Amino acid sequence: MSTIGRPFDDFRALLHNMPEADAGQMARARARQARLAKPQGALGRLEDIAVWLCGWRGREKPLILRPLVAVFAGNHGSIRHNTSPWPPETTRHMVDNFARGGAAVNQICSINDLGLKVYDLALAYPTEDISSDAAMDERSCAATMAFGMEAVAGGADLLCLGEMGNGNRTAAAAMACLLFGGEPEAWLSPAADRDSSFYARELAVVRRAVALHKPYCDAADSFEVLRRAGGRELAALCGAILAARMEKVPVILDGFAVCVAAAVLYKANPRALDHCLAGHVSAEAAHKTLLERLDKKPLLDLGLSLGEGVGAALAANIVKSAALCHAQMAGFALADSALE
Repeated sequence: MSTIGRPFDDFRALLHNMPEADAGQMARARARQARLAKPQGALGRLEDIAVWLCGWRGREKPLILRPLVAVFAGNHGSIRHNTSPWPPETTRHMVDNFARGGAAVNQICSINDLGLKVYDLALAYPTEDISSDAAMDERSCAATMAFGMEAVAGGADLLCLGEMGNGNRTAAAAMACLLFGGEPEAWLSPAADRDSSFYARELAVVRRAVALHKPYCDAADSFEVLRRAGGRELAALCGAILAARMEKVPVILDGFAVCVAAAVLYKANPRALDHCLAGHVSAEAAHKTLLERLDKKPLLDLGLSLGEGVGAALAANIVKSAALCHAQMAGFALADSALE
């Protein structure tokens, strides 16, 4: 009898053997916060972030020295239904723009001293149209997740995740519907920057995709949802989040599509995202709903809808500030001696 497992078995095994935050370091961090020269709780969520960071980095006073923004880019077969006002080449053009330093995320990374890597996931070969077929087979989906795991290989100590993919809003909405239930309209709202006819066609694609894949998708088997209704960038994001957990690297999630990729892990194990913060809540109405389902409180609410990791990159500066305040503020005793 064959002992060869299914392509997703290794990922399922990891989800049942995940490292946890260092409770001892978190206790020491809370004690340090109580000694700093400020009223208790005066720095609000910055204090909570500092304690969270200490737990995941396993140090009482960690600093963020190698933060990385990783943007995964993929193309989707569903855009053949004219669901987007942008041509299929848009994803390639944006990836080239990242390389030239001309995107919004380039500027934010520059001012906040963040590294940036952009991953081209076979842009010349879109995934299958999810309204008529599965986006990927199991083996290619698992291989793409494994590729995404390489995002933490360079030694980043904070991973900010973004995406770029013409059509991934459609895929993310279908995935959310399959993972959490509800009507497609709850997960896909009209976009202010496009004609209503695009929304009508996009919603129709999501409806067909959900109807097609729902009989084969148990929400508890979230990897099947990913490979049937997702995309390569969403699979790679899922892998990156899981790899970061195994290496105890803190993660900042970006917008709706990134959080849907994270939800694949959450549905498999509700503790799988303990090492993640929500960088922001976007203008996409479904993003707020999804964050509530994931029990994540966003750091920022700026009405962003761009994607490409912009919200996560902006939030990185908050995490860096929390770490620096925690590590380098004086305690009351030292502050008092300085006044003598």
